[in-house]
Amino acid sequence: MTDFASLLLPDRGEPANSLTPVAADGFEGWLKQHATQVRTLANAAQFSAKPGELLILPGRRDGEWSAIFGAAATPGPWDLAAIAQKLPAGSYRIEGDAPPDGTLGWLLAHHRFDRYLAKPDPVPARILLSRNAAAIGPAVAMAEAVALVRDLVDTPAADLGPAELAVAAEAVAKAHGAAIRVTKGDALDRDYPMIAAVGRAAVRERAPRLIELEWGDPKHPRIAIVGKGVCFDSGGLDLKPSSAMLLMKKDMGGAAHALALAGLVMGARLPVRLHLLIPAVENAVAGDAFRPGDILRSRKGLSVEIGNTDAEGRLVLGDALTRAGEEKPELIIDFATLTGAARVALGPDLPALFANDDALAAELTAAAQAVSDPLWRLPLWPDYGDMLKSTVADINNAGEGGMAGAVTAALFLQRFVPEGTPWAHLDTFAWRPSAKPGRPKGGDALGLRAAFAMLSRKFVTA
Repeated sequence: MTDFASLLLPDRGEPANSLTPVAADGFEGWLKQHATQVRTLANAAQFSAKPGELLILPGRRDGEWSAIFGAAATPGPWDLAAIAQKLPAGSYRIEGDAPPDGTLGWLLAHHRFDRYLAKPDPVPARILLSRNAAAIGPAVAMAEAVALVRDLVDTPAADLGPAELAVAAEAVAKAHGAAIRVTKGDALDRDYPMIAAVGRAAVRERAPRLIELEWGDPKHPRIAIVGKGVCFDSGGLDLKPSSAMLLMKKDMGGAAHALALAGLVMGARLPVRLHLLIPAVENAVAGDAFRPGDILRSRKGLSVEIGNTDAEGRLVLGDALTRAGEEKPELIIDFATLTGAARVALGPDLPALFANDDALAAELTAAAQAVSDPLWRLPLWPDYGDMLKSTVADINNAGEGGMAGAVTAALFLQRFVPEGTPWAHLDTFAWRPSAKPGRPKGGDALGLRAAFAMLSRKFVTA
């Protein structure tokens, strides 16, 4: 992984190139205060201080230079990403007011997923000197968490199955002194029948499992974080078309978010008793694959008729949510790349937020706005629960009629959440279809920063 800690250092007054933000609406005034040479350079470069624009200014001595860059009217975490990507290796400091949280974009502008490239393009090391030493650690931790999500999601399914996902969880647990437990085989068949059913068609080396991590003082408030870990989704016997299957290595994006969030919680030492749960499976096709029309018994005891084997994520989450609820947590958050319906409604950038608690939803949306990691709340509309009715089982896993797919999926999950327990469900895409500064095409963390900001506000460290 990128060594983010080496790219953001305390400013001790050492030599560095100066970078000065200039807002577009104040650029003309700024320009009038500077020499003719600067005005000429700006005109020649057609620099107008738009966000992402950079203008190099020569210094008084050979090799000396500084730069100005366009500052956004509403500063955000990605303002420095476009600037960093245009700079050569070296040390830099921001003069004046640096964009809030802009260091995240600076750091992630250096991140690449180049595991499979024979000769990856070198990434120049641009070191940012910060006058706010206390903010360096949290910024580096967040960059590492986002990079973890991206790297896990970008890894092909051949190299990231349920076993490898468990290894990734073990590494996070070891880094923070957490306890980890993996349930598989006969124990999984007995105790988590829906997880076992979804993953039973996979080859032995990719057998299903439930990964659990626990950390923190048992006296502290218990929170549960759950992530959908479908390492590849063929659709099962309701086979996806090839175009829909192409990105299904990312169907464990919910697990990647949950694991990264757990790492942030532990790294910040939030005063909570953390319970992370990742049902890890591959939804494969084989002679013993679960079938449309099958009726599965869940850990909760509810019987589930299978209306569609491609609606498998909600099945594995159902057993995991049941397990989380057994420990009586004060809060449950789940992440899942659950429905195409959420993407049709909100596009790739906006995770759909569902919550059974208005206060929790308000806390999440406020935190999302504060850190520029947007969420959009959709309703848990109870009348749509009728779409999940079954005549032969307690519930069907696929709604009838093809409408409100994101809502019915969330309503299905709600059946496995203990009544009275605050719960939030983030239906996230975990993917960026086109590149933006600091955010390459591929796996991405969407909703991670919002969730951590909410937890950090809710559970303040002593």
